[in-house]
Amino acid sequence: MTKDDEVLMAAACGAWRPTSARGEIRFHPSWHDLDAAGRVELFEETRRLRAMEAAMDSRGLSTTARAVLARITGAVR
Repeated sequence: MTKDDEVLMAAACGAWRPTSARGEIRFHPSWHDLDAAGRVELFEETRRLRAMEAAMDSRGLSTTARAVLARITGAVR
């Protein structure tokens, strides 16, 4: 993995995702810059990170789960 790939993966591992003007959630821009193997590695790393986040959270929620719940309940993030 190149240093550039590491930077792309670090950016895409976060819970933030861009949204369209209609509010549709889009892929992280860095996702498109990774090759197929990089996307698989990103998926696995993101799974590990979300499990760690959930383990540290008092409610057992990852950042993704918190973002989804905020979107469903209309909470401002």
